[in-house]
Amino acid sequence: MKKVAVVGATGYTGQELIRLILQHGKVSLHTAVSQSSGGKKLAEVYPSFAKFTDLTLSAEHIEEVAAKVDLIFMALPHGIAAKSVTKKILDKCAVIDLGADFRLQNTKEYEQWYEYKHPNKAIVKEAVYGLPELNREKIKDARLVANPGCYATCSILTLTPLLQAQVIDLESIIVDGKSGVSGAGRSLALGTHFDECNESIKAYKVGCHRHTPEIEQELSVQAGEAVLISFTPHLVPMHRGILITSYSILNRDLSEDEIFDIYKSAYRNEPFIRLFDTAGSDYRFPETRWVKGSNFCDIGLTVDARTDRVIAVGAIDNLIKGAAGQAIQNMNIMFGWDETTGLNQVPTFPS
Repeated sequence: MKKVAVVGATGYTGQELIRLILQHGKVSLHTAVSQSSGGKKLAEVYPSFAKFTDLTLSAEHIEEVAAKVDLIFMALPHGIAAKSVTKKILDKCAVIDLGADFRLQNTKEYEQWYEYKHPNKAIVKEAVYGLPELNREKIKDARLVANPGCYATCSILTLTPLLQAQVIDLESIIVDGKSGVSGAGRSLALGTHFDECNESIKAYKVGCHRHTPEIEQELSVQAGEAVLISFTPHLVPMHRGILITSYSILNRDLSEDEIFDIYKSAYRNEPFIRLFDTAGSDYRFPETRWVKGSNFCDIGLTVDARTDRVIAVGAIDNLIKGAAGQAIQNMNIMFGWDETTGLNQVPTFPS
């Protein structure tokens, strides 16, 4: 049994991590840290955990926790892990950071997109971007994994086969993203109050969303050259889920079936990628309801012959494949286990 800790245990992502850890079978939850609820039973904060764990939340510092466990999950707002994850910590245990602090290899971009100077630039170079479908071999030997953002996960997986096959104009990529309200976290904010977001949909952070450089960084790796995208996120009045609709202009004449074959080839051995067959079904494109509560990324596509565009649609649960589930998948790879361990939940429906 490996011992793990969750720092930031009472946020939405933290409690999802704990839920997955408790049913994993190969790890034990040694410590759950919450500065706001230290000293309380976890089941007092989230009654759903009653009879599953008697754990008391801790307010320990990460240095104390690192000496006791094999791996720490950091589920904190950006800026905190950047200061607290040091070489000394990584010498004691592995770290998976679910925040943004180690995702961008160009640390100057933190000043533009996150409005702070990164205090730990040397550690950033050690971080592996934790998208298993693309970086599995690097993750195996990593001590620090930067878990991708939810919009980034869905966007990158939805577009990558097109970039790898070099079949689209790289200057034409548009990504339309939609997220459930849980993507904003558990902290109070006017824009996510019930009366402010229910029965409405809105674009936000237009042209300046923080996942943009992350998406561009990883798409550039897959394309072998710099990629810039137009990315617009939207808030949808649902609890959870990400839906990405991407538009790209084809650089050659390809049929829908040929594009689908490119995706089948790219993802043929991926346990958490499900492709919607173009050959006919009651459902041609992904929906967030079909991935809710699971670690799947569903992808569907079509070719708009009139505009020479390929339209690819992806869907994930932002709290699972977009956060906690992907972190567990990364942990499984790091410890040499089957990466589906603890992640075989069938999506919940109706929701």
